[in-house]
Amino acid sequence: MAVFISSQRTVHGVPHAVTCRALAVSESWYYKWRDRRPTGVEKRRAELDEAIGEVFDASGGTYGSPRVNLDLRAAGWRVGENTVARRMAALGLAGRAPKRRRNLTKQGKRSAAPDRVHRKFGAPAPDVLWCGDMTEIVTDEGKLYLATVIDLFSRRLLGYAMGAHHDADLVVASLNMAAATRGGGVEGVIFHSDRGSEYTSEAYETACGRLGVLQSMGRVGSALDNAAAEAFNSTIKVEYIHRQRFTTRHQARTKISTWIVDFYNQRRRHSACDGMSPTDYEHFTAEARKANAA
Repeated sequence: MAVFISSQRTVHGVPHAVTCRALAVSESWYYKWRDRRPTGVEKRRAELDEAIGEVFDASGGTYGSPRVNLDLRAAGWRVGENTVARRMAALGLAGRAPKRRRNLTKQGKRSAAPDRVHRKFGAPAPDVLWCGDMTEIVTDEGKLYLATVIDLFSRRLLGYAMGAHHDADLVVASLNMAAATRGGGVEGVIFHSDRGSEYTSEAYETACGRLGVLQSMGRVGSALDNAAAEAFNSTIKVEYIHRQRFTTRHQARTKISTWIVDFYNQRRRHSACDGMSPTDYEHFTAEARKANAA
């Protein structure tokens, strides 16, 4: 039976002697219990709880037990996911569930590119298949729009752009950033998107042609045809944007850019990357290829 008694002479104003008699324990047992040292199991549990809290806080309060467990194991802990889940439940720690996304897609009037992906959102190497989308961010100053370019090999966010209008300039800027991130040599990459007017625009078609990027588009009104890009929008909304209040567009740009560069690409573990972050996964696979080629 677990007994919790204050180290003071009274418990809620009741003398220890009375409390001990009510609980059918002796005063000598109480003082022995009070002065005892924590057991090894208790010390390890306290240390584990502290480590779990640190990982959870570092994720912005978004990691569930699988990702917390991966971070703990990387830090040298030998602990199972079920144990982590039980301790998180005891500590009242839980990641956030995704919310339904509002669709911003407005179909363009120009002809669309064919679907070259057919919901196969994987790639054998970097710069084979990219995808992108746009999402809306609320600030006190007004709406802000985020356009993205994601490499489907590592889920790394290669390019992004933010502006007050969702137009062709925004998606072109995100594509140009992605190309710059990869050093400019991206000829032959397939870029997959929805059929929004920004992606079917002449300006975006011209930008893709200049870089040698081949466009691909899903069907009208089918979010699953661009599910990987939709998944990123859900992640950034649930794990960061919905937990902030942005007073200005400039503040939103700065904070979101920092989250993308410092957390999402560098540290956020992704199931599609064998539990690694996008940049770690790219580095790991690059080194593995070098070793195999040697």
